[in-house]
Amino acid sequence: MSADVMTEPEEAPAYGGRRLQPAHYEPEHVPVEVARYAGVPDMLPTGSPGKVGILELAFARTDNGTELVAHYQKSPLQIMRPLYYDPLRQDMPYVYLMSTGAGILQGDRLRTDLAFGPGTSAHVTTTAQTRVLRMEQDYAVAQVNIDAAEHAYLEYLPEPVVLFRDSRLYQRTSLTVAESATVVVGETLVAGRLARGERHRYAALAADLEIRRPDGTCLAVDRVRLTPTEQGTGGLAVLDDHDVLAMLYVVTPLASAADLADLLHAELAGAEDVVLGVSALPGEVGVWVRILGDATTPVAHASALAWRALRLRLTGRPAPVVRKT
Repeated sequence: MSADVMTEPEEAPAYGGRRLQPAHYEPEHVPVEVARYAGVPDMLPTGSPGKVGILELAFARTDNGTELVAHYQKSPLQIMRPLYYDPLRQDMPYVYLMSTGAGILQGDRLRTDLAFGPGTSAHVTTTAQTRVLRMEQDYAVAQVNIDAAEHAYLEYLPEPVVLFRDSRLYQRTSLTVAESATVVVGETLVAGRLARGERHRYAALAADLEIRRPDGTCLAVDRVRLTPTEQGTGGLAVLDDHDVLAMLYVVTPLASAADLADLLHAELAGAEDVVLGVSALPGEVGVWVRILGDATTPVAHASALAWRALRLRLTGRPAPVVRKT
């Protein structure tokens, strides 16, 4: 004797797989300064083709040095092949993150995941400034997740983010750093198209940087909230009426926080047209630098001075000229 068994029809696979589902590209939390602009754009809503950019890169140590061993990209995020042009570090790739679009648009959700295996070394940057374009509906999100395993050495130094008029951006950078790993991470924010006289006309910026150990232990959290319409850009701890803000974070066991702070103080003492501060990260796991200026050139110069001093101190070898053209 038998009976028919009713079964539920199988659901069709989601478009694009797990990477293109909101659970993957949407952050767990969007700060209220940006979230209050939430909406559905009239033209291309979030999740539409071209509105979700995904980039995943994994590096491993091989007999030839550090090599890219896993790579997934979805437009507008992409890379070309890693370059090995440093004659003093022929094992170290220089990786350029790129975008196929004109900039970050309303409703964009961008996620980049970079994994560096044990003993790897790499320098990651962007080919050009990131332009956050004018927005009328919703906001944009750009997330970067970096995992540095044991004895890895990573430099992540992208070009500046330029905030156009009425733009709304949540930028989140999450670092997972093993105790024996070294990371040098920089971020630069520009308050508009300064050459056109556009200063602090963006709607809102929320930027979070979090540094943790693989077991979840929190080492440091840095949060920036800029809301020009509410006079939320003043004060020495924020922008102090300046137009360019750069941060540099260093987590390393290769030198003490006191030694690195002394090094950076000495190296940056002669930097012109900027104001800056250097201090130890909590737990003496490294140092961080905050630089303010009224133009990108002096801020970029000070940031480069700091990076070059750190490269020499932490690796024993000078930094090359990083090619952008």
